[in-house]
Amino acid sequence: MKKHNFSAGPCILPKSVMQKASEAVINFNGLDLSLLEISHRSKDFVAVMERAQKLALEHLELQNKGYKALFLQGGASMEFLRVAYNLLENKAAYLNTGTWSSKSIKEAKIFGEVVEVASSKDQNFNYIPKNYSIPSDIDYFHCTSNNTIFGTQLKNFPKTDAPMVCDMSSDIFSRQLDFSKFSIIYAGAQKNMGPAGTTLIVIKEDVLGKVSRTIPSLMNYNVHIGKDSMFNTPAVFAVYVSMLTLEWLKEKGGVSAIEKMNDKKADLIYSEIDRNPLFTGFVANEEDRSTMNATFNLTDESLADKFDTLWQGAGINGLNGHRSVGGYRASMYNALELESVQVLVDTMRELERKG
Repeated sequence: MKKHNFSAGPCILPKSVMQKASEAVINFNGLDLSLLEISHRSKDFVAVMERAQKLALEHLELQNKGYKALFLQGGASMEFLRVAYNLLENKAAYLNTGTWSSKSIKEAKIFGEVVEVASSKDQNFNYIPKNYSIPSDIDYFHCTSNNTIFGTQLKNFPKTDAPMVCDMSSDIFSRQLDFSKFSIIYAGAQKNMGPAGTTLIVIKEDVLGKVSRTIPSLMNYNVHIGKDSMFNTPAVFAVYVSMLTLEWLKEKGGVSAIEKMNDKKADLIYSEIDRNPLFTGFVANEEDRSTMNATFNLTDESLADKFDTLWQGAGINGLNGHRSVGGYRASMYNALELESVQVLVDTMRELERKG
C-alpha cells in the first residue's frame, strides 16, 4: 500500500531524491566510495556545497544582491542563539506567534533587551497578530513565517527600517515572496528541504560586523562565510540531499510552480474542514491558515478511534496533532502529492458517511 506521509518533520522527500541519495551512499559520482566516507574538502563534495548554495540563492532570487548562503549545523534552535550573538547590540523586536518564536525570544534575552511587539499566546497561538508597531531604535526585527505546531502562517510581513530576520524552517521555498526584504533567513532542512542535520542560513553581508562583543568562531557568521560553510565538517549527507531537493524543485519549475500546487493542496483540505460538520479548524481566522500545516479537530471526540482506524487503514502517516494542540495536523510540504491530500479528504468524507 502506498504511504501518504503528512509528518510535520522530518518531512516527506521526493522519491527521485531518495533514490539518488541512496545510490550516493553506496557509490558517489562513480568513485566506488560512499558519499559518507569521502573528504568534505574533496572536489566532489565541494561541488555539492557550491551547487546547494547557488540553488538556494537562485530559488529565492537573491543572486548578486549581497547575500551568502550557508549550510551549518545545530538546527533552527542554534540560529535562535547565533542571530542574537551576531546582531543584538542593545535591543531587538520579536513577534511571538508560537513555540519556536518563544524559544528564539528566550535565547535573544541573553544578549540584550527584547521587545515583544505582539503575541498570540493569549489564544494558544491560534492567530497571527495584526496592527502592531515596531520600535525604530532596534538592531533587528525577528519573526517566524510559519508555525508548524499551530498551523498559522504570516501572509504579510511588516515594514521596518531595521534588518528583518525570519525563521522560515517550515515553509522555505514553498511560496513566492520578496526575499530581499529580509537580512537573514534561516531554515532547518528537515521541514521542507531535506533530512535533519543541516540548516540553511541566507545572510545579507552588510548586516554583520556591527556588534561590539567578541563572537566565538563557531557562532560567527562572518567566519562561516569566509570558510564557505567549511569552518567545521559539514553534515555531508544532509547537504547533499538538500541539494538534490533544490534540483528537484528547479525541475518542477521553481518556487512559482510549487506555490500553485501547494495552494491546490491547501484549498482541498481546508474546503473539506469547512464543509464537513465532523471537523473544525484550529486556526481562528481563515487568512492566518498555513498552507504547509493544516490543523483541525473532531467536533465529536467520541469518533476519534473510528477516524484513526480509517486514516491509518488508508496508508496515511503522521496525522496526529502536536501534544500542545491535540487533534490532527496535515503537513503538506512541497514533495507531498495532491493525490495524498485527496486520500485524506476521502477518509474524512467516509467518516461522515459512517457517522
